Amino acid sequence: MSIDDKVRPRRADAVKGSIAAASDEGDIAEIKSAVLAKLTLAAGKDPSAATDRDWFVAAALTVRDRVVHRWLTTERASRGKGSKRVYYLSLEFLMGRLFDEVLINLGLGEIVSAALGDLGVDLARLRASEPDAALGNGGLGRLAACFLESMATLGIPACGYGIRYDHGLFRQVIRDGWQQEYPEEWLSFGNPWEFARPELIYDVHFGGRVEQTVGPQGIARSVWHPDETIEAVAYDTPIVGWRARHVNVVRLWSARAPDPMRLDAFNQGEHVAALSEQARAEAISKILYPSDETPAGQELRLRQEYFFVSASLQDLVHRHLCADGDIHFLPDSAAVQLNDTHPSIAVPELMRILIDLHGLPWDEAWRICVETLSYTNHTLLPEALESWSLPLLGRMLPRHLQIIYRINEQHLRFAREKNPDAGDMLAAAVSLIDERDSQRVRMGHLAFVGSHRVNGVSALHTELMRQTTFRQLHELYPDRIVNKTNGITFRRWLMQANPGLTRLLREVCGDAVLDDQSKLVRLAEHAHDASLQERFRTVKRANKVVLGHLIHQTMGLRVDPDALFDVQIKRIHEYKRQLLNLLETIALYLEMRTEPDRGWVPRVKIFAGKAAASYTQAKLIIKLANDVAAVVNNDPALREMLKVVFIPNYNVSLAESIIPAGDLSEQISTAGMEASGTGCMKLSLNGALTIGTLDGANVEIRDHVGADNIFIFGLQAHEVAERRRTSLDATATIAASPQARQGHPSARIRSVHRCRSPALCSARECLAIPRPLHGYRGFRRLLRNAAPDRPAVAFGICLDAHGHSQYRQHGLVLLRPCHQGIRSRHLECAGRVTEMLS
Repeated sequence: MSIDDKVRPRRADAVKGSIAAASDEGDIAEIKSAVLAKLTLAAGKDPSAATDRDWFVAAALTVRDRVVHRWLTTERASRGKGSKRVYYLSLEFLMGRLFDEVLINLGLGEIVSAALGDLGVDLARLRASEPDAALGNGGLGRLAACFLESMATLGIPACGYGIRYDHGLFRQVIRDGWQQEYPEEWLSFGNPWEFARPELIYDVHFGGRVEQTVGPQGIARSVWHPDETIEAVAYDTPIVGWRARHVNVVRLWSARAPDPMRLDAFNQGEHVAALSEQARAEAISKILYPSDETPAGQELRLRQEYFFVSASLQDLVHRHLCADGDIHFLPDSAAVQLNDTHPSIAVPELMRILIDLHGLPWDEAWRICVETLSYTNHTLLPEALESWSLPLLGRMLPRHLQIIYRINEQHLRFAREKNPDAGDMLAAAVSLIDERDSQRVRMGHLAFVGSHRVNGVSALHTELMRQTTFRQLHELYPDRIVNKTNGITFRRWLMQANPGLTRLLREVCGDAVLDDQSKLVRLAEHAHDASLQERFRTVKRANKVVLGHLIHQTMGLRVDPDALFDVQIKRIHEYKRQLLNLLETIALYLEMRTEPDRGWVPRVKIFAGKAAASYTQAKLIIKLANDVAAVVNNDPALREMLKVVFIPNYNVSLAESIIPAGDLSEQISTAGMEASGTGCMKLSLNGALTIGTLDGANVEIRDHVGADNIFIFGLQAHEVAERRRTSLDATATIAASPQARQGHPSARIRSVHRCRSPALCSARECLAIPRPLHGYRGFRRLLRNAAPDRPAVAFGICLDAHGHSQYRQHGLVLLRPCHQGIRSRHLECAGRVTEMLS
């Protein structure tokens, strides 16, 4: 019997380890032999000379071999049944490391661990040598990765389509508190999990002109004559479901020029110019989210989105025709899901393929398009819904702009027929073309009109879609919007990230909990079991010790594992309100200094996340976080009661260390702005309590755990909307807070001015805002009024008499003294540093 036969799925009640697999000496010997063979034949190394990376590649290839058999079996079975397949188009796939996930799902964890141990391989160092696949940024990409694994677990045939970024988003380095971006190098030495598919190359076209012709039967035709062609080359990575019942695939596209170089130019001495076409082509798959601050950056973003959409649609249509042969039945075999607005260009591209390449009439092509496509909306923020200027779209994709115009004409005709008395206001609201400032194509509207289903990602978000951003479209197509609340692959964030808690849950809830997360409710029967609570605290503390070691190794800072770990880990954005958390951190710091004997619970504030390279305000928040950390962590008066940590280069692997150690989960976005969020789910699953607003998935978590088991504060979504309609005056909030009304004892503030910064006035407790301080001199006066018996430390908002910042940013002002005197200090306004000398 082979090892593959021994790890076939079995009933949950037969599970004796983490999965149903026998770890006898024969299996271990087989794995050892295979790893040594791969080390020799694939890495070209003897064991004595092998590096950690060599051992990882050998082990990964050994495991991959056992995936391939199941993968091919799955493909044959799906084709034989004629199963409908999901095609998931996403600009991001935040996969993380795959080694442990594949081992767990295959049921080979104990066997491979034992085999590598016998070979003298340090398993922890081997795991660390696998780079995180740098194919995403935040929740959008992690959701896509979770969906692929979940569909594999459920046996749903699926294929994920995206871009094989050479350097991912970026590698974040913090220098002097500032974020700096460097290329990720995850592909520098290849990826042992993937398979190159040189037989799958599709031409993707750009630019040129459209010629209007008449076909043989007198039918008008449009012929696109592009002036640039890029080749899309496929790379496949298998995705294994739980217990290896099913294997799906993520197919990523790499861009290249049809000719790698212009040899004539090279031989004439133009060595760099000869490579320009290849460089232009390869730029498409170099990095995720290149800055769109420049026209060239905007063009590259559009090229990326169309590149992977066109290659993916060509591929799935080709697959359908090979299996069925009739393009009219595409909706019966393919369900194409657009993950956010990035793939929205799929609507005109599928129409182009059906009409121009397969000769279908418009109405039939439109029926197929709408029945095939579905759209997931992930945000209601206008800037994130994407729109492209008509000149750019017309220059890059002239045929697609023609198709969009015709779709819009048909769509507006339908709107007028349904609402004949609505007038121009309705047409302006629902049109695919926004003509208010400059003419732009609304990609969210385009995806909505071209899809048969449009889903939100939490109950609140879906309802807000119906009431706000897509209200008029919802009235035209009332059955189109549905809710599909986001979720997570709970085994990765429990079994893989937190094996200690997994063992405890299996003892209490039974092994069935590995297959059915609903069995976790059995914990409720033991809610008052003091012994179980103590065992849980032991597991949690062990995880905090591990994270503490990581923080010390990364940053040289020691944190107390017995402190409360207060965690906010997510993409840095104003609406996610890391700034609010920092204000609360400062308020806590000041209270601890003022009342050191109050009996504080020691706390470690943990931040992690990346800011988009061109998002200046978010990068200032990172700078502020690090400056606050520098003040707090170096203040001996706190006696280790408070620490602030910003851990750099947040990714999936770092999350797997932070999440099991979290005690408090900060989910504090402005209500109505976080579509769903999945970090809240992962932290809750690992035993963290949530403090947050009624936003996104927090609402549904509250409904499941009960209002007594979650800390909710702040305005609700309708109250936020009302506050914006009326005013952002924080006077009432300040008046209701003794701390804000009186100000900190060391800074006597005589008056309060209206706060005009939306990011700040929604704070849990607004700090007092002095008026007028007038920058440098105002703060010198403020410091002179400080109580003489206290260190001169003041926090506030620096606004002038008109409510405008003297430093061009509405932000936090931190005065950091070197000593009790005022001999030298820095004025730091949201990271903007000015030297102040008395």
